[in-house]
Amino acid sequence: MKEKKDIICISNTTWHGEFTKSTVQLMSRLAKNNRVLFVEYAFTWKDIFTTFIGKRNAPVKRMLGLKSRLTTIRTDQGTDVFHLVVPPVFPVDFIKNDKLFSFFFGLNITSYKRTLKRTLRKIGFTNPLNITAYNSFYGLPLINKLSEALNVYYCYDGLNLRRHGKRILKIDEEFSRKVDAVIVTSDFLKASKEKFNSNSFVVKNGVDFNVFYASAKKDLTKNKRKKVGYIGSLDRRFDIDTLEYAVRQLPDYDFHITGNLRNLKIKERLGPYSNVEFSPPVKPHEVPALLATYDAGIIPYIANELNKNIYPLKINEYLAVGVPIVMTAFADLPDFDGVISVAATKENFVQMLKKEIRNDSKEMIASRIKFAENNSWENKAFEFNNLLDAFLKEKTLSKNE
Repeated sequence: MKEKKDIICISNTTWHGEFTKSTVQLMSRLAKNNRVLFVEYAFTWKDIFTTFIGKRNAPVKRMLGLKSRLTTIRTDQGTDVFHLVVPPVFPVDFIKNDKLFSFFFGLNITSYKRTLKRTLRKIGFTNPLNITAYNSFYGLPLINKLSEALNVYYCYDGLNLRRHGKRILKIDEEFSRKVDAVIVTSDFLKASKEKFNSNSFVVKNGVDFNVFYASAKKDLTKNKRKKVGYIGSLDRRFDIDTLEYAVRQLPDYDFHITGNLRNLKIKERLGPYSNVEFSPPVKPHEVPALLATYDAGIIPYIANELNKNIYPLKINEYLAVGVPIVMTAFADLPDFDGVISVAATKENFVQMLKKEIRNDSKEMIASRIKFAENNSWENKAFEFNNLLDAFLKEKTLSKNE
């Protein structure tokens, strides 16, 4: 990596949480040779209330300034990252009237920008690189407001119309056009962003390889009953129909489903089956050992427009512990041709599960692990940093012409 840079990450997620986040993984590693400020998800006044009644765990004291809004986090990579919690903002997604939305969101931006600029002065960031991570709502009004040397849009998912409404389409398009460059996590996302910004590139998701490899399988599992596992968010993306069909067709297989149950219909439909077991989310450091107990891992997402954008983090995590994978055909992932099985129908899904488990071997386990090693987050951060350097060089040359 080249000369040290000051990097701001305008995030749409929290730093801490139940599952791996690509933004956190990248920033942890970029901080080895750069100074990084991670701006936490903008919590709302509603989050304060839900924390008080025990339904959320927002950093209320930091939001209200009762504790320092700026701290330093020591990451799992042994790096230090500045971590900023901004004052609470008004919840605005539900506001249908555009004038009212603009008024309240304008107040949010004023507070957000004031806190951020004060923080940049405090930590001595000048002409930083601004990486907006899946947060075009806040990214757009901040363009050219932070004396930044570069604006990059890091987009790792399709647009969430359910949360933000249709207004996000116009905002995201305008933001994509105005930034210096776009970095996405899938080929499908690249094709969509190139319509607005020709300077679009792909850095696909990775895996914390050393952590997962420590729990990797050395041989086939000795389960008396074959164990099929899923770990991740249980939300509206989950293909209940396909998995229910598999559960019914494979009564001698046990299906273990671990994660945050956001879509109650999943448990309502699958819970009654004796070969299905639900477990709450596990801590991140517990994930590798759990995955290694599976005879096969599954990624059963519905094939729709939103899911076409996904490059699932868990795909490399399964592979890093040597577990065979069967997924529904929700996204085109040519990188994994011949490495995983992709089922176009629920019947294919069952057939492929049986085939993957029946044909598994020590050699195939080792091959999967080797494949995942090439997709380590260290390699992804190196790609990401090289793109940042190239963007900066291109912009500097353009200014000097």
